[in-house]
Amino acid sequence: MGTTTHIALVSVPIYSHLRSILEFSKRLVNLHQDIHVTCIIPSTGSSCNNTKALVESLPPSIDHMFISPQNLEDIPHDIHPAMLVQVAIYLCMPSINDALNTIHSDLGLAAIICDGLITQVLHLPKKLNIRSFIFFPSTVMLLSLVLFSSKLNETVSSEYRDLLEIEIPGCIPIPGKDLPESLQDRSSEDYKVFLEGNERFYLADGVLVNSFQEMEEETIRVLHQEGTKIPYVYAIGPLIQKGSCNRGSDDVELCLRWLDKQEDNSILYISFGSYGNISKDQIVELAWGLELSGQKFIWVLKPPSKFGLLNDVGDINEDPFQFLPKGFLERTKDQGLVVPHWAPQIEILGHGAIGGFITHCGWNSVLEGVVHGIPIIAWPLFAEQKMNAAILTKGLKVAIRPKLNEKGVVEREEAAEVIKNLMVGEESMGIRQRMKELKGAAAKAVKEDGSSTRALSELALKWKSLGVAGTTKTLA
Repeated sequence: MGTTTHIALVSVPIYSHLRSILEFSKRLVNLHQDIHVTCIIPSTGSSCNNTKALVESLPPSIDHMFISPQNLEDIPHDIHPAMLVQVAIYLCMPSINDALNTIHSDLGLAAIICDGLITQVLHLPKKLNIRSFIFFPSTVMLLSLVLFSSKLNETVSSEYRDLLEIEIPGCIPIPGKDLPESLQDRSSEDYKVFLEGNERFYLADGVLVNSFQEMEEETIRVLHQEGTKIPYVYAIGPLIQKGSCNRGSDDVELCLRWLDKQEDNSILYISFGSYGNISKDQIVELAWGLELSGQKFIWVLKPPSKFGLLNDVGDINEDPFQFLPKGFLERTKDQGLVVPHWAPQIEILGHGAIGGFITHCGWNSVLEGVVHGIPIIAWPLFAEQKMNAAILTKGLKVAIRPKLNEKGVVEREEAAEVIKNLMVGEESMGIRQRMKELKGAAAKAVKEDGSSTRALSELALKWKSLGVAGTTKTLA
C-alpha cells in the first residue's frame, strides 16, 4: 500500500514549451516516485512526429492526453503559426476544464500547473480550492517583466522602443527595442492581450522557472523580496532534453561521424532552433561570413519562410541549399558541413569538437549551450530572444552579439569578424572561462543538494502535505 499524490499539467501546442514542461515532469517523478503526473496537451490538429516521440518516451508515472480543438477546419490554412496557437488554446479551453474536473473527481489533485501561455486555466483551481502554479519555460528576467508590466505601463509614458534603457526589477538595464514584439506598439491589441494575460499570473500560488539561482541570482533575490505581493518564484532548472528523440539514427550518425574527424573546440555550430528562421538575404550574408572567417562549421540550414523569422514547418520538402551563394558548398567542402532542416543538437553540443554556438537565443537552446559549456554568438530573432541575448552578453558575458544593418541583416564582414572573435580571438578567452564557470554552476544546481533540486523538493513536499488533507488516493 502506498499513497500517491496527483498533479495535473497543462501545456501549450508549441514543441519547445512541451519539451520543457515534460522534462520538468520527468525530473519531478524521478526524484519523488510517489507523485503521479497527468499532462494535458492541447493541439493544433494532428500531432507531429516530434511531439509523438516526446510523449512516447514518458515513464509510466506520467500520463498524457491530447485535446483537439473543435471547428479547427474553419481556420484559414495559411494562418500565422503564433495566431494558430492562440486560436487553438481558446478552442480547447472548455475541453481542458472538463478534463481537469474529471481528473480531480477521480483522483483528487494536489495541484494544477499550467504553462505561462495558457494562464486561462488558473481560474478553475481557484473554484476547486486547489493550489495552482505556472510553469515558465524562460528566464526570471522575462518573468520579472511579466509581473511588473502593469507598473511599467503606468510609470512610462513613451513607447518602450524609443527608450535607450528599460529598468526591469532585479535585472540589467536593456534597450526598449529589446523587449518582445508585443510591447513595441502600446496601442496594439497584442499589447493589451499581454497585459491582460500577465494579470492572471497573480492567481497562481507560485511560478516554476526553468533557470537556476546562480544564473539569475539578483533577479531571483529581488523577486523574493516582494514576498506575498507576487507569486513565489521557484528556480528549478536547467531542465534540458537528454538526447534527440525525433529523428532516425542515420541523421545523428552523419553529423557525429563528421565531428569525430575534427579537432577539439574547433567547430562552430549554427542553428536557429525549431521555430526560428532567417531571410534569403541573411542566408547569403551568413554563408559569406562563414567562408570569410576561415573557421570550420556545421550549419543547420532551413529555407526562408513565408512567415519571416518564424519557421514554416510545411517547407520541410523544399531544398534549402538553393538559397546559398553559388559555389558555396564546393568552396567550403573541407571547411564545413551544411545539414538540411534538422540536426541532433543535443548530441552535437555535447561533442568535444564544438567550440562555439550561433543560436537564436531560444531559452532551451541557451540552456543546452550552458550545460555543455559552449561559448555563444547571440543572434536573436523574435519573442523574448533579444532579452535572452542581453542576459548572455551584458549580464553573464558569455556571448558576443553581432550588429545589424539598417535592414536588420548581419552583413558578411560583421559575421566573419564576430565568428573569428569567438573562435580564436582574444575576447574568446574570457568568454570561455566564464562559460566554463557557468557550466559548473548549472551542474551543481541539479545535484542532490543543489539549489534547483532543493526548490523542487520544497514544492513536492508542499504538494504531498496537501495530499494528506485529502487530495491523494491510496493505491494497492
